[in-house]
Amino acid sequence: MFRERERGSAMGRTAGQNEDKVGAFFVATLVLWFVSVCFEILFNKRSELLTVVAGCFFFQTANWVIRFFASPDPLFVNTSVSLLHSTITSSSVVFILVNQWLRSGPSGMFEHSQLFGGTWPWAYAALCFSCGYFAYDQWDMLQYRLYSGFIPAILVHHLILLICFTLALYRNVTINYLILTLVCELHSIFLHVRKVRRMAGFCDATSTLVRIEWVLNWVTFFVARFASHILITVKLIWDASKFKKGVELPLALFGMAGMNLLNVFLGFDLFNAFRREKNSQHTNCHRE
Repeated sequence: MFRERERGSAMGRTAGQNEDKVGAFFVATLVLWFVSVCFEILFNKRSELLTVVAGCFFFQTANWVIRFFASPDPLFVNTSVSLLHSTITSSSVVFILVNQWLRSGPSGMFEHSQLFGGTWPWAYAALCFSCGYFAYDQWDMLQYRLYSGFIPAILVHHLILLICFTLALYRNVTINYLILTLVCELHSIFLHVRKVRRMAGFCDATSTLVRIEWVLNWVTFFVARFASHILITVKLIWDASKFKKGVELPLALFGMAGMNLLNVFLGFDLFNAFRREKNSQHTNCHRE
């Protein structure tokens, strides 16, 4: 028994050391990202990138407000801020798309020249603001260890987004492509609503509201996340010959491959959560 306890303790220490290494790596990448953004703003006079910094401070302030007035639980605070971001970003994306549709109509809106080199009104600012959120969220998860595993999918997801978004903002290309990827935030709303609901103790799977929530969760997952990202990937491949030589196409394909893979994993996780919630009814409400 002593040996088993000793072995378990050693395994716990190893897992903790691995998490420390993972955390250190992602902290280092985040620091490098922050230095890069500051360099662009200060030395290259890219004042438009101040919206990225504004996004960081806005969501960090929301974090402090929720922590002070609602709950100090790091997971609850993080999820609530994520819900705020999804609501703001999805509303912004819908506004941008509808505004562009009304201004110029559907013809030419999704042409390669528009998606690659053009920038719809408000698109650059919206992308900057969302980029600031992902930097804030990465730091918050690292600070409170809101991740697990040797290669945490959520940290990898945020790192991919920060790289793709930031390079696009620096070079002022593929802005509209990236706005289209953010349509998935419509689904994120219902992901975060579900988590907040369960942490608040509302777990009755037979409730009409919960059933509606799950319907919207699945519909937005398949339409706003899974299908939209597949269509963007197909569009990139279809227009591959129109890209000039450079890093844009390989980086875009790499980013979308990562997103599509994570979407598959998310789909399995969502199905397991749905089945578990349907079977458990009222048990294991606060943590899954």
